[in-house]
Amino acid sequence: MYAVIETGGKQYRVEVGTELEVESLDVELGKTLTIDRVLLVADGDDASIGRPVVDGAAVSAEVVRQTRGDKVIAFKYRPKARRRVKKGHRQELTVLRISDIVLNGKSAAKEVAKAESDAKTERQRLEQAAAAQAAKDAELAAKLAESAKKPAAKPSTAKASTAKPSTAKPSTKTEAKPTTATTKADLAPAKAAPARKPATSRAKAATDAAAEKPAAKPAAKPAAKPRAAAKPRTTKKDE
Repeated sequence: MYAVIETGGKQYRVEVGTELEVESLDVELGKTLTIDRVLLVADGDDASIGRPVVDGAAVSAEVVRQTRGDKVIAFKYRPKARRRVKKGHRQELTVLRISDIVLNGKSAAKEVAKAESDAKTERQRLEQAAAAQAAKDAELAAKLAESAKKPAAKPSTAKASTAKPSTAKPSTKTEAKPTTATTKADLAPAKAAPARKPATSRAKAATDAAAEKPAAKPAAKPAAKPRAAAKPRTTKKDE
């Protein structure tokens, strides 16, 4: 919600918490004053326009301090008359802080306070959730650190069984040997007849032997005849 107010012959757009400088007002510091010259009040999509002021609307403001504005230089002169006038001015101002805007019993300050409280509770809820999550993470980290510090399990040191090996002597009974008649007939290896070499193997051997012989050397070429010595040429200069 915002409003347009008039004071000191000027118009200002204000909201709850706005600080503005207006023309000097004869009010003590810390006092709260009510501005009745409200020209417009808007709340969301609804707007109330005054003719010239809005009925049932009022703006409350708190006096923060009395101050002075920036210095303004006023210089006047008249040419060809040697008239020069220079003046400085600092306007007396009053700083106001808007505390509430009321329209037909509806207060903007209460709405702002409710919104702030809701935001605060939401922020507190988020902070509590973050703190709980941090505590869980710290607990998990501590457990992991403890498990890492523990030594690995040692292998079992159970004593090996001390049972003595059996000392029973092997039996000295000899197995019955097969009869000589049967053993000689069964164990004698059968003599295989020598295999005959095929005819193709002989031809192959002959070709291999011929290949192993060194190839015949080619006949030596006849020696080239020596060339006749070239006759020296005689020139006219030599004659």
